[in-house]
Amino acid sequence: MRVIGRDIRKIMVTGGAGFIGSNFIRHVHGRHPGVELLNFDKLTYAGNLENLEGIAGRYAFVQGDIRDMTAVAAALDGVDAIVNFAAETHVDRSIHDPGDFILTDVYGVFVLLEAMKARGSVKLLVHVSTDEVYGSIAAGRFHEESPLNPSSPYSASKAGGDRLAYSYCKTYGLPVVIARPANNYGPCQYPEKLIPFFVTRALQDLPLPLYGDGCNCRDWLHVEDTVRGILSLLEQGEPGQAYNLGAGQERSNLEVTRAILSLLGKPESLVRRVADRKGHDFRYALDFDKARSLGWEPQIDFDTGLRRTVEWYVRHERWWRRLIDRNEYLRPLQKNYE
Repeated sequence: MRVIGRDIRKIMVTGGAGFIGSNFIRHVHGRHPGVELLNFDKLTYAGNLENLEGIAGRYAFVQGDIRDMTAVAAALDGVDAIVNFAAETHVDRSIHDPGDFILTDVYGVFVLLEAMKARGSVKLLVHVSTDEVYGSIAAGRFHEESPLNPSSPYSASKAGGDRLAYSYCKTYGLPVVIARPANNYGPCQYPEKLIPFFVTRALQDLPLPLYGDGCNCRDWLHVEDTVRGILSLLEQGEPGQAYNLGAGQERSNLEVTRAILSLLGKPESLVRRVADRKGHDFRYALDFDKARSLGWEPQIDFDTGLRRTVEWYVRHERWWRRLIDRNEYLRPLQKNYE
C-alpha cells in the first residue's frame, strides 16, 4: 500500500465537503491512492458533497460535527492523521452572528484535541488556520513569529483555535502543525466569498457591491497550491510549528473586480460602491520562506488562476445556481451593505 510519509495510512479530513477540504481530498486521492480518506463533515450551508463528484466510493463519509465529542471520538478509530478544515469562515457572517464561529472554530478545535489526546495513536494533526489571525499590515510581510492581532470575530475565533492547538502541543506533547494560508480562491468555493460572489453576480448582470474605495489588498493563493502546501506539512511539517502559505500575488479588491469583469466581457458599470465593512483589514501579506524550506512553492500565478476559476464557474452554472437559489448566502452580506 502506498502511504504518505510518517507511515500515514488513514487521514480524517474534517470539513472535507467544503471548498478547501474537498480540493484536498481530491489532491490526496490523486497523489496517494493507497491512503484511506475519511471525510467528516457536518454539511452546513457551505458543505456540499457535489464538490467531490467523480470520486464517490473512493473515500468514506461520516456526517458529524467537530463540536460533538462522541461523534469525533468514534470517527478517530484507525486514523493516523487529522487535517482540520472544519470551520465557520466568513467575516461578514461573523459580524452579525459570532456565536457559531466561537463554538466551531474554538470549542470544535478543543473537542478534536481532546479526542486526539484520549486516543493516543494519532500521529499528526494539521490545523488549518488563516493569515487573518495577524490582522492588517501596512508594509512588509508577516512571518510566523509575528504577534497575532485579529480584527473580526471570525479571525479572532481562528486565532483562538490556532493558539489552542499550539498549547496542546506544548502542554501535552500532541503532534500538531499549524497552517496559515493566504486568501484562497478556485473551484467549488461557496459564492459568498469575493471572487465567486462577483463572478456569479456578473454572469447574471447583477450589481457588484464593492466595499469602500476597493483598495483593500489581499495575497491570493490558488486552492491547488494550498492543498499541496498542506500535504507538504502533513509529510514534513515539524510539530509545534506554524507555517505561512502565501503566494506573493497581492491584488486590491478593485483590481480583482476589474479583472473578473474583463474576463467575462462585462462593463464596469456593474460595480456599486457601498460603505466599508466594519473592522475591514486593509492589507494582508505573508513571508512564506519557512514553507519553502520544505520544498513547497506556489505554482499558479494570479492571472492564470483567476482565468481558470472564472471558466470553472461559467462551466458549472448548475452547481452555483442551486446554491444561490436558496438565497441564504446573500442575507449576511446584505446586512453589511445596507
